[in-house]
Formats: sequence, structure tokens, C-alpha cells
Amino acid sequence: MTHNNPSRRQFGIAVGGAIAASSLGANVSLAGESEAKKNISLGFDNFSLRALNWKADRLLDFASEQKLDSILFSDLDVFKNHTPAYLKSLANKADDLGLKIQSGTGSICQSAARFDDKWGSAQEHLKLAIQVAKDVGSNVVRCYLGGMKDRLGDGGIRRHINETVATLKAVKTMAIDANVKIGVENHAGDMQAWELVELIEAAGSDFVGATLDSGNATWTLEHPQDNLEVLAPFAVSSGIRDSTIWQVDDGVKVAWNAIGEGQVDWKRYAETWAKLCPNVPFQLEIISGFGKPFPYQKKEFWKAYQDAKARDFEAFMKLARAGQPVAAGKPNDPEFQMAELKRSISFCKNELGLGLK
Repeated sequence: MTHNNPSRRQFGIAVGGAIAASSLGANVSLAGESEAKKNISLGFDNFSLRALNWKADRLLDFASEQKLDSILFSDLDVFKNHTPAYLKSLANKADDLGLKIQSGTGSICQSAARFDDKWGSAQEHLKLAIQVAKDVGSNVVRCYLGGMKDRLGDGGIRRHINETVATLKAVKTMAIDANVKIGVENHAGDMQAWELVELIEAAGSDFVGATLDSGNATWTLEHPQDNLEVLAPFAVSSGIRDSTIWQVDDGVKVAWNAIGEGQVDWKRYAETWAKLCPNVPFQLEIISGFGKPFPYQKKEFWKAYQDAKARDFEAFMKLARAGQPVAAGKPNDPEFQMAELKRSISFCKNELGLGLK
């Protein structure tokens, strides 16, 4: 793996994505356009309703009430315990409700700022997550490297990519025996799509894939459509939300939105999904209510994103030039989170034709 010399294939993907993105701008209105069913599973990540502090049992009931197809339990604390009997009871309940469970956890990179040793070492943590996935009936372990801070410091993001690859390789046999794929997410500004692809290929794409996060793409200066096109061939799970980008004095701000209320062309996004990763559940991870600044006009900002400007920045800036400021919401309010998620579910079902039910 090399940091400053992307392969010809990767460069082609990035350039192609940037050209394609030139046709995208402000959110395309889909009001009144009822899409035909696309035969793509629709679900949500429990983090969307984090303020409610619901455990897995109640979340399954909610998913069933909303006529969803899948649910991502993206942390280990959502379970009352990790005993095989309890986890298998959840698997049985999900089966009775016609729901597919995916499960996961947080950082598996011991050198990353976000790593928490609550579950032991990185290897111990990942082994626990694999066992939980096996018992609860998930074919995926969603996890991530870290966050934006990990792009700084000695070795930059490359140091942490190598650390994560080593952890992944150490659990390969266990993952394959459990019939589980490890879905590493592009998370909170840690890796751009092409960097995540390098991580997956270095670890082994036979047991490692991508948890594709459309919102986190905008935290690495990427256009969500470009991010999808690069990661879709490796995708095994997802965390999907809308984004709005607008210009401020020293750079831009990024806000995440309910689906259909930001700048992503969701009709095109869903059509691409249907072509490139139709068997991957489209799972909503709605995190609205705040804006994050990206002061790219300051020289020191680019220490973290030396490759981003040449590869993806222009497509990202086309969105920024078209975007308008988003008012702050109540990101930690249970009612706010519920309303954002329900509007997103409705949009996906009624305007995009997603969902099997």
C-alpha cells in the first residue's frame, strides 16, 4: 500500500466519480414521484434512536411496527447480555418478525484515539463481536478504525490502517468459521473511500468488506455519490443519511439531514445501489441537528487531507457552492431523533421504492 500513489484503477474510479458528480447539485425534488419497488431491504441503525436507550428487544418491535426488513445493532451495549441463549432468542424473535439482524461494534484499532479497552484488546474486542454476530444470526460485524484525529500525528492515517489490518488478519479464521464478514465503516472522517478499499484488500476481501456510510463521506471531503461508487463492490452493510454543505468565511460547514432533506440526489443514489450492491440492506443512520466546520482555507487543515484536494475536493465543493445553511436542531432529543428517522423511512419507501414489505 502507498499513500501518495493511488493505483491506476483507483485513480480512474475517483476521476470518473468526480465527472459524474458534476451533474449533481442541490437536492432533486422527488415530490409526487412514486418509485417502483427496487427489491432492496430497508432498515435502520439503532444509533438513529440513541437517546431512547432502547435495548435490542424493543428495537426489533419498532422495526416491525415500521414494516422494515433489517436492523443494525451497531454497538455491543444494545444487548442485555452476550450469552448465547439470550442472543439466540433475539435471532428467533427477528425471524418471527421477518427481520434480518446485522450487528457490530466500535473501534477495533488499538492505536486510534477512539479505541476503548472496555472489551479488552483490539483482538479480544473483535473476537467478542464475531461471537455475538454468530449467536444473534448476523452475517456481518460492523466496526470502524477511528475518526478524523487519526489522520494527524506520526504516520497519519496509514499507521492506523496498518494496525487495523493486523487486527483483522489475526481473527480471519474465526470470522470465516463463523460465516461472518467484517464490515469496516468509513467513519467520522477517518478514511476516504479509496483508503478503505486499500485496507479491505490488504486484510483480505474474502472476509472483510465495507460498511458504507454516505454521511461520513462528507466528513472526508467526498461527494456521497463518488463514495458509493467506490465502496459498493465491497459493501456488506450500511449507515445512510443525507448531507448539506455550505460555504462559511474560512471554509465550509457540513450538516447531516433526514433522507431527502439535504443535497444528495437520492433517486440516482438508489438506482446506483440497485445496480452495484442490491443485496446489501439500505440501513438508515440518521444523525441530524448540528453542523461541523471544515476550515479548508487554513493551510494547517490540509495536513490531514493531503490527497483529498487533488482526488475529491472539487466534487465536494460543487455541493458546497450550491448549499444553504441548515438551522440547528435538537440532536440529543428523543422526539427529534424519532421524527427524523420516521421521515427518512417514509421518503425511502414512498419516493425511492426501497423496502421489501
